[in-house]
Amino acid sequence: MDWFENWFGSPYYKILYQNRDEFEAQEFVENLLTYLSPATGSKMLDIACGEGRFARQLAEHGFDVTGIDISKESICAAKASEADNLQFFTQDMRLPFYINYFDYAFNFFTSFGYFSNDRDHLSAAKSFGAALKPEGLLVIDYLNVENVLLNLVKEETIERGDFTFRIERRIENNHFIKEINFTDVDNIPRKFTESVAAFTLSDFIRMFKTTDMALTGTFGDYQLNDYHPVDSPRLIMTFKKKYA
Repeated sequence: MDWFENWFGSPYYKILYQNRDEFEAQEFVENLLTYLSPATGSKMLDIACGEGRFARQLAEHGFDVTGIDISKESICAAKASEADNLQFFTQDMRLPFYINYFDYAFNFFTSFGYFSNDRDHLSAAKSFGAALKPEGLLVIDYLNVENVLLNLVKEETIERGDFTFRIERRIENNHFIKEINFTDVDNIPRKFTESVAAFTLSDFIRMFKTTDMALTGTFGDYQLNDYHPVDSPRLIMTFKKKYA
């Protein structure tokens, strides 16, 4: 199994990241909807949806929302909130899903760049584009490489209740590597590794050009301020699929 299949389905993932700013994430979606102004009943795809927090928020606005994720555990949890306008499926983002069907597709919170080779990343990009209708819009929320490099904390220890997580970070083979070591509830040492490609804006433009999608906008944070290659904490991109 790939690292993201093991780690994202682990209960320890939720424990480590329990302090994430949920309000900021929700505000980001609201800002996006204001900017995009989707038509009533628009069909939306949340790619790598996890347990569906963003998908649920989109559905609450009345849109027809589908969430997909490779983690069976995450989708099992997400399905508890399914409704007439909200569905979840276990799906590898590299594989085709509902061709020419969605008006909008979203890939939130650095849920791309997980693969070890460019072929898999390109397969994912192609499936993103294929899922959209002609002139459909894709939003990708990614880390900003230069900003991460400037602020990289190589080592830290994080306390979460009875658990102590020892974190080590480095750049290797053009990937940000994050090693997570801790002792589990059975007093057994555990180790998980996160790996995210250090893709820049030009990398994304080049990748999605092969899928007949063109960059239409960039933002540098969840308030949708202008993107700055060094100072911005995020790289948020909108791509439009060309009309066939």
